[in-house]
Amino acid sequence: MKRTLQKIAFFFEMRSFGVCSWWARKLGIQTNKVRLGFIYATCIGLGSPLIPYLIMAWILEHKHYFQFKSKKRSIWEL
Repeated sequence: MKRTLQKIAFFFEMRSFGVCSWWARKLGIQTNKVRLGFIYATCIGLGSPLIPYLIMAWILEHKHYFQFKSKKRSIWEL
C-alpha cells in the first residue's frame, strides 16, 4: 500500500506543471507554503482556484511561444 502511494506521488511530481515552484521562486518563499495555500484556497473557494492554476500551468508549459523579457535594454545596447 505504501509503495503504491509512493508511485502515485512520484507520478504527479514528475508530471506537475511547476506552477507552485514558479510562484515560490518569484515570491521568495518555500514551495510547500505555496502548495498549501493553493490547497486551502481550493477548499475555501469550492474549486474555483483550479481555473487560474490551470491557466498558469498552460502558460508555463507553452512559455516558449511567448516572449517574456527579463531585462530591459537601454538605448545604448541596440
